[in-house]
Amino acid sequence: MIRDHLTIAAGAPSEPVLTEIGDAPLALGDLLALARGHAHARVTEGALARMQASAELIARKMAEEGALYGITTGVGASVVTAVPPERSAELSLNLLRMHGCGTGRTLGEEAAAAVLATRLTSLSRGASGVRPVVAERIAALLNERVVPVIPEEGSVGASGDLTPLSYVAAVLVGEREVLQDGRVVPAARALEALGLEPLVFGPKEALALMNGTSVATALGILAWERARRLARLASAITAVVSETIGGNPAHFDAFIHALKPHAGQELVARWVSQDLGPHLEPPPPPTRLQDRYSVRCVPHIVGVLVDSLLWTEQVLETELNGVSDNPVVDVERGLVLHGGNFYGGHVAQAMDMLKTAVANVADVLDRQLLLLCNPSENGGLPENLVGVPASESATHHGFKAMGIATSALAAEALKLTMPASAFSRSTELHNQDKVPMATIASRDLTRVVELTEQVAAIVLIAACQAADLRAERTPQHHRGPRTTALLEALRERVPGLEGDRRMDVDIQAVLAMLRADELPMGSAELA
Repeated sequence: MIRDHLTIAAGAPSEPVLTEIGDAPLALGDLLALARGHAHARVTEGALARMQASAELIARKMAEEGALYGITTGVGASVVTAVPPERSAELSLNLLRMHGCGTGRTLGEEAAAAVLATRLTSLSRGASGVRPVVAERIAALLNERVVPVIPEEGSVGASGDLTPLSYVAAVLVGEREVLQDGRVVPAARALEALGLEPLVFGPKEALALMNGTSVATALGILAWERARRLARLASAITAVVSETIGGNPAHFDAFIHALKPHAGQELVARWVSQDLGPHLEPPPPPTRLQDRYSVRCVPHIVGVLVDSLLWTEQVLETELNGVSDNPVVDVERGLVLHGGNFYGGHVAQAMDMLKTAVANVADVLDRQLLLLCNPSENGGLPENLVGVPASESATHHGFKAMGIATSALAAEALKLTMPASAFSRSTELHNQDKVPMATIASRDLTRVVELTEQVAAIVLIAACQAADLRAERTPQHHRGPRTTALLEALRERVPGLEGDRRMDVDIQAVLAMLRADELPMGSAELA
């Protein structure tokens, strides 16, 4: 059964719960709790023992004849360069230093913490040749909310997120900067304040920390949860819009959707139907027999997002709990094996799929705002939902500019749906000659989600305005349970629009409610 992770956002425990890492797979909700500081990480004794055994195997292999990638050889196309075993520690340090070339904005505390927790989960499998002290140090920093300052840009998503993850490795040896209590401070100073000595990496430890998909996965999980919340909010908004314009509730009848039983389609139809509440007897005639597609086909549009969420949850949980390292250590057979688990192809495909589904939600919500603002579509409400009396309306334009804003936001979201994974570039002397751009796909999804949240906030404000106007003009009009709940919650923060005024503060107020899980939009559980 798919668990509901949204409860993590609200009602966080006063004291963090303990999440054990290493013996059982983490769910996305576990990662979210760690990222937000609602849980503390503890690496299990079994995981520490496996890590110790893998590190010992690396040490034994170094004493034998033969090449070990990234330990007694250079990295990437420089694998042909032999490195004397006594210089492997120098190689390890230089490896993280050369990747200190990240650019762009830096990750916030939650995202950086998610990266730490994701990398810790991978290393705890004990197949990376890393000593237990490395995992314990990551857990300590995570629990103390001292996180690396990580630039967003510079990863192609294969050979792992080498450049962004180098900022994790650097902090462990006391280099670069961390976020601590909202301030950027030198890593060495932060470690000293915590009573921690900088680590001296063993032969493979810098490579093991950097050579994985943990940034793409962490950012993807954070965006996944926001996308799931959007699916539920879009369904709730649809119920308000349908009800307010006199839509036909039979569009969401379970019989229709059971005839083409995509799980997401059926769930969204059920959400909207429940949000509309029980039908009146006899039901009032709908304004038109068949509503526009932007209302009637919402189960088939938002349902695609729901089904995409169900599949991508499995992908992200597999990636979170997998070993995305190279080479990997098989302690039982005494082997060091070279492969390509660092390749973020699954994450890239999942994120590219999700961002398209989310952008389509932005588009359909933008179309719903057009319905609300058009008297020929909204059942005779004022044009642009102007809230002043008709005698004063000549100088007011209501939601006209808000409609322009949603059009711009939806267009930008749709523009970003070009699949990042299709833009493979051969790089690093053609060693990395096919790459997935997974981290770019995760960043794209994050931006598409942000844009769609803004569209949803505007359309919700407009839908509540329409509900108020409908009540004024048609007092006997039926108001369903979701409209009632959302309208009451919104009016505590956002007044109805009478005369024209700035509304950016209203949009930000609704976004804050959404992100704090304070909008009564119903459970977003996907089961």
